[in-house]
Amino acid sequence: MKTKIVTIGKADSPERISEKLVEAGRIIRQGGLVAFPTETVYGLGGDALNPASSRKIYAAKGRPGDNPLIVHIADIEHLQQLVCEIPVKAQKLAEAFWPGPLTMIYQKSALVPYQTTGGLDTVAVRMPVHSIARRFIQEAGGYVAAPSANLSGKPSPTSAKYVIQDMDGRIDMILSADGAEIGLESTIVDVTGEVPVILRPGYITQQMVSAVAGQTDMDVTIYDNSSTEAPRAPGMKYRHYAPRGELVIVEGELQDVVCYINEQAALHAARKERTGVIGTQETVAQYHASSVKNAGSRRDAGAVARQLYTILREFDDEDVAYIYSESFAGAFEDEGFGQAVMNRLLKAAGHKVVQV
Repeated sequence: MKTKIVTIGKADSPERISEKLVEAGRIIRQGGLVAFPTETVYGLGGDALNPASSRKIYAAKGRPGDNPLIVHIADIEHLQQLVCEIPVKAQKLAEAFWPGPLTMIYQKSALVPYQTTGGLDTVAVRMPVHSIARRFIQEAGGYVAAPSANLSGKPSPTSAKYVIQDMDGRIDMILSADGAEIGLESTIVDVTGEVPVILRPGYITQQMVSAVAGQTDMDVTIYDNSSTEAPRAPGMKYRHYAPRGELVIVEGELQDVVCYINEQAALHAARKERTGVIGTQETVAQYHASSVKNAGSRRDAGAVARQLYTILREFDDEDVAYIYSESFAGAFEDEGFGQAVMNRLLKAAGHKVVQV
């Protein structure tokens, strides 16, 4: 398959942008696949109401068929077509956080095929705030199923460069534009029960959800890799966000962490093995390894979130075999968003953590 790369830039006129988005939307309506930017990460879009399109998404990503897809909408009125009912708490959350990086899980209507929901009777729905994403969804017919636009298991792409690396030749079109300001996937909240349950943490934190909807629970499997149940939402079961190299998270007093990582890097260097380190603004100068990356300040969860997936991808580009990351548990001023950063790191590391 020949993949068309379409760049939407600041020099494009409004008319030219519209032409490009009309073409992308036509591909979706005809059963094809288009990667597109959002405020979180790039999405891999297909027609959410077309079972064949969902099957194509799973095939392009190499994604397990029981891992649900998120349906993206651009008009709140379209939600009513997708779900059996909109609970009061879900309505309040939509009013507070849509459009934005929040996905909610509802009981699905008969309109949504099981191929899109991973065989579940529930459907995950999000309304992105990214202007190009929303216009693209409208041109595509209003219902776009879209997981992240990467090969299954790899770090989600926050730039078109890595979408092209994974999806060139697998899909019909890649829309390249500015986006991914947040850098981590959306928060997912199950609103089918009396108490909303966060199934995947993200920019919209538990505190923010609770402020609108009252008591909110956090699913116990978010930081536990032992569940054998089918996933209720993307990112819950399978190893995700992982670089090719072996990633280990190191927890403890910061200077002990630095010493341990440097010791390990020296051992790997003696064996001619390339080692990567995810450090921070406060510590990066203290590390000695093949590749040392500055993820941002330990006080700024947003900065680390924006850098994390790019850093993991860069280690792949550099053929790094072993990666060590500082733990960020309890480090950030924004502890809520910090939970999301640690969730992604733990998934990427396959929950390999060393205490020093």
